[in-house]
Amino acid sequence: MSEFHALVPAAGFGARMGNELPKQYLPLAGQPMIFHALNTLCANPEIATVFVVLAPDDTLFHSYDWSRFGDKLQPLYCGGEMRSDTVMNGLLASEIEPDDWVLVHDAARPCLTQAHLAKLIAELRDDPVGGILAVPVADTLKRADALQRIECTESREKLWQAQTPQMFRAGLLTQALLQCRSVTDEASAVEALGLQPKLVAGDSSNFKVTYPQDLRLAELLLKN
Repeated sequence: MSEFHALVPAAGFGARMGNELPKQYLPLAGQPMIFHALNTLCANPEIATVFVVLAPDDTLFHSYDWSRFGDKLQPLYCGGEMRSDTVMNGLLASEIEPDDWVLVHDAARPCLTQAHLAKLIAELRDDPVGGILAVPVADTLKRADALQRIECTESREKLWQAQTPQMFRAGLLTQALLQCRSVTDEASAVEALGLQPKLVAGDSSNFKVTYPQDLRLAELLLKN
């Protein structure tokens, strides 16, 4: 029977935050930001192991106390230059069975909930391809020219904003990333194989912390 594992790429820096500390370690509600995603993933009874993939020279991770998660949390110091490299290296180092499911989740999405995980797993556990959490685009979309003036208004019909976790069989995802490394999410690599991942409706609370003001919103959500 296939198992479920989580993989959290956390080898990046997050330059848009404008901080000397890597984004995943910025303080959020009394913990480093990465703690909140790891806490949710480790608390899920269906997930067997949570692999966090760190930069080879990361010296910060072990300065925090992760003992509450026991052996379920496994750090891997093999992060790469790009996100896709980090995920690929993590898949190879973790030695997850090819038929097992892997839920790849951003360290910078701290407001992930058990409800998000339950819905994703329930809708995809028997899916032939896998899929991602996502939300339909609600805002009006404008395309800009070189001078940042509106060139045109784009239709938002059938457009979704990708989130994480993104859930695929380990063997399929490894194959996809080996063939297509220049991607910003795992689903794009799977799409490049000619497959169609499923969109599982999430909600806007599972947003990605990208700018300093996002930290304040995340803290409010976590406290409530």
